[in-house]
Amino acid sequence: MSLLGKVLPTASAVAGTAPGLARVAAGAAWQTAGWGLRTSSRAGFRVARAMIDQDVRDGLVRETAEAVGIVAGTAARIILPGVKPVMELSESDYEAAGRDVVLARTRESEESQDSLPMLRRRGAELLDRSRDVWADEQGHPAYARILDELAPDEARMLLYLLEAGPQPSVDVRTGGPAGLVGSTMIAPGLNMIAGRSGVRYPERVPAYLNNLFRLGLVWFSKEPLPDPLEYQVLEAQPDVLEALHSVKFAKIVRRSVHLTPFGEAFGRTTLVDEGSAESAFPEHQAPVTGGADLPKA
Repeated sequence: MSLLGKVLPTASAVAGTAPGLARVAAGAAWQTAGWGLRTSSRAGFRVARAMIDQDVRDGLVRETAEAVGIVAGTAARIILPGVKPVMELSESDYEAAGRDVVLARTRESEESQDSLPMLRRRGAELLDRSRDVWADEQGHPAYARILDELAPDEARMLLYLLEAGPQPSVDVRTGGPAGLVGSTMIAPGLNMIAGRSGVRYPERVPAYLNNLFRLGLVWFSKEPLPDPLEYQVLEAQPDVLEALHSVKFAKIVRRSVHLTPFGEAFGRTTLVDEGSAESAFPEHQAPVTGGADLPKA
């Protein structure tokens, strides 16, 4: 019996004893190894010659290494869903083109994800999906990335803004006669979001708001909220009073903090349960050109 005849029955026995997906992976891997060996040793005499001929032996080792690479790729795809193997190759491909096909597939798999051809290909695929009337897009594809870039406190702030609505914010600037000519900022973007949302690190709220603004989830309106009572409570807070008393003449400029439409959709999709996602939440203003001023940390 040839070496190939001895290897394949042993492979079948191994595959038969493997449970579940491992059995499938083992069978596929050994079948791939089988055709790899058949290709690399088309005539049985090459195996015999390899025992005495160094050149033949080196050739068999090199071809077997290529077959092992293909086996590893197949097993990775079956056992680890979502893991893309280095290369995928059918038996007909390998027999028709041999090593050149292997190298071509390897180069294709290593193509940069941000190269111009790849970006154009991805853009074309995106447009194809936009024309598919049967496609069901579940949430924006950026949501997963945004969740990775949020601190737990920032999630609490977003949920609070979603449920409680827009929040008052004030700037404290220099006033008096000098303020009529040129006003200097003393304390920008003071608000009560930290205390009302229950964040763990209230001193980080300015930085949190900067990040939420960067991600396109909130914006800062130059317009005040319609209810003046909201500002009366805010203007009595210690940090606002401290800023007012830090100079002889000071004035308060009323502003507001809102979720963007994208931020509201993000909150409904990721921060509340399915039953609450369709509830009626307080309305936020949509941003307008020139109306978003990023508060300084």
